[in-house]
Amino acid sequence: MALIELKKISKEYSGKKVLDTVSLKIEPGEMKVIMGPSGCGKTTLLRCLVRLENPDYGNIYFHGRNVYDKEFNILEFRKKVGCVFQNYALYRHLNVIDNITLALCKVFDMPGQLAREKALHELQKLDMASHSAKYPSQLSGGQQQRVALVRTMVTDPELIIFDEPTSALDPLMTREVGMLIKQLHDNGVTILCVTHDIRLARLLSNDVTFLNHGKIRAEGAFSDLASRETDPDIHCFFSEAQL
Repeated sequence: MALIELKKISKEYSGKKVLDTVSLKIEPGEMKVIMGPSGCGKTTLLRCLVRLENPDYGNIYFHGRNVYDKEFNILEFRKKVGCVFQNYALYRHLNVIDNITLALCKVFDMPGQLAREKALHELQKLDMASHSAKYPSQLSGGQQQRVALVRTMVTDPELIIFDEPTSALDPLMTREVGMLIKQLHDNGVTILCVTHDIRLARLLSNDVTFLNHGKIRAEGAFSDLASRETDPDIHCFFSEAQL
């Protein structure tokens, strides 16, 4: 049984179709990479997946259960699905340690001292423990990204979703973040990464799913998609990826 399954998801904004009957499966333990140009519908797809938005049509299943059923426990779902957003979504008025422990204490009912110990343990893995008392405004983009990643890691989710995790990072930091994502996957976490960053996608997986104009246009290896000359959009996007 798939961990997550999307069936014919469609979404419109002001009459413009952003997602067009998108169907997708993510198996337990899988590394799923979705690529596409800016504005192709990637972020909207993620927002529907985690129920920050509702699709106009279609259904989403988690462990075979429809997430739109009245009986579905959305709180438990969100405990099991972690998200690292493009803008990091850190609380500007909280320091690093409080950003990380907030959900542990408020949502998971973890005692404060235990939450701090767990947060510091994960921060040490990413060489961020010395920044635990700093505020987001005092951190670089790469450091904020690591804090957002730790905040997700400490909740031990089944699935972690990354939305353009390297959008503001240089090549060196892109590789570092990519290796962290791979390490999470190697430790058994299911990963869904949405990106237009060729460097990151190639680091994470040989196979990708290509989304454009709100539809899944292709799935497969980079080299196979680059040679698909019958579809100009796919051929152009992945030919450039080989450069």
